[in-house]
Amino acid sequence: MTDVAARALDTAARFGATYADVRVVRRLQQGVDVKAGRVEGTSQSESEGFGVRALVDGAWGFASSGHMDAREADRVAGEAVRIARASGRYTHERVVLSDRPVARGRYETPLEEDPFAVPLDQTVELLLRAERAMAAVPGTTTTSAGYHAFREWKDFAATDGSRTEQVITHVGASLEVSAASDDDLQRRSYPESGGYRAGGYEHIRRLDLPGRAPGLAEEAVALLSAPVLPPGRRTIVLHPSQLYLQIHESCGHPTELDRVFGTEAAYAGTSFLTTDKLAEGFAYGSELVTITADATVAGGLGTFGWDDEGVVAQRVPLVSEGRLTGYLSSRETAPQIGRSSGGAMRADGWNRLPLIRMTNVNLEPREGMSLDDIVADTEDGLLLMSNRSWSIDDLRLNFQFGVELAREIRGGQLGQLYRNATYTGITPRFWGSCDAVADASSWELVGVTNCGKGQPGQAMHVGHGSSGARFRDVEVGVGNR
Repeated sequence: MTDVAARALDTAARFGATYADVRVVRRLQQGVDVKAGRVEGTSQSESEGFGVRALVDGAWGFASSGHMDAREADRVAGEAVRIARASGRYTHERVVLSDRPVARGRYETPLEEDPFAVPLDQTVELLLRAERAMAAVPGTTTTSAGYHAFREWKDFAATDGSRTEQVITHVGASLEVSAASDDDLQRRSYPESGGYRAGGYEHIRRLDLPGRAPGLAEEAVALLSAPVLPPGRRTIVLHPSQLYLQIHESCGHPTELDRVFGTEAAYAGTSFLTTDKLAEGFAYGSELVTITADATVAGGLGTFGWDDEGVVAQRVPLVSEGRLTGYLSSRETAPQIGRSSGGAMRADGWNRLPLIRMTNVNLEPREGMSLDDIVADTEDGLLLMSNRSWSIDDLRLNFQFGVELAREIRGGQLGQLYRNATYTGITPRFWGSCDAVADASSWELVGVTNCGKGQPGQAMHVGHGSSGARFRDVEVGVGNR
């Protein structure tokens, strides 16, 4: 891997690149899925290759290959330079990169038990026990469980002398159960978003899938006879199992600086958070809302040593006590707002160009009240848990979410169960209505493995931490009668 990287960099520099970097990436993935008492399938895949970025005349070129030899390194580096030179003929603004220290070192995901060393039959038996425990609950119709492990070895090198090695390991396991009647279908899942963490097999054991399975199935069955949530304006308390996606869609994506500048418009829209709002200290939410992009937090899918252009992992404030204070940025975009890169450039594998991506975008906990305390402090409201559906416009302003589970709060006590609960809002107005954020005692870090962006499309692993929060005067039950 080191030889291929060195050869590619030498060739790129010899052909005229003022800067070049190369990523050599090997990936290993393993999965198991069970359904209806049997194994639906097992999978294991492996890939390896390298990608070269070259900067020539202020324009980028990129090329990649799955063949790892010196001749291919020369060819790919030469192609990246030729593409950059051709792009430069039509570039109106030349690329300027922010400075960074020379990147040197090694990072590896801390773990206790290597998931790839655990015999697959142990995982199959664990999933089958959990799935059968759900199926044993009367009234369930479909039950399934899944497990996935991901490991990536990544070597990065650049013409400025940077050399880093990283080994990233992610694991996840989850349950899903459905219950159906003649005119309705209800679903419950655990944990949220596939249950992924950066770590080892110890995370799978701590999920206690067999122990959680019966209660999950009982909730799915109970939802069939629960009333539909009536429309109105209510106080809502978002559990971390729903709040993570609210953060992802209405906080993470709009703070990506390439969206702000319009270079991501074709695939998934731009952003309402234009750079003039940074200068004016835009009121993004209430003073209780502090949001950070933290690539250093333990267990996050957006945790690493360096991003894919050699910028060290860091904690970047995005919203500080309700005011917009920063963006997810790159070495190219950060200078345009007078800053250095926030270390948010990542690529989905060796054959993709790095893009600005979320790391771990978190709503920071607040001292004062636990999540249970917030519920007890709510006279009339709803506790909403576990995402079921979502929709948001291409500026990341107008949104609607549906949840799997809603419970009424009356006099600080949880009561009536509701089905088909939804809520809607406008991003800054919604976050401005936040009047309570829970403390660290209920803080959860949720991993998302399917964050889509780019053309060709890239699916990135990102994370979101939160402890739960309360929002006043929110429209709920849209379309329900």
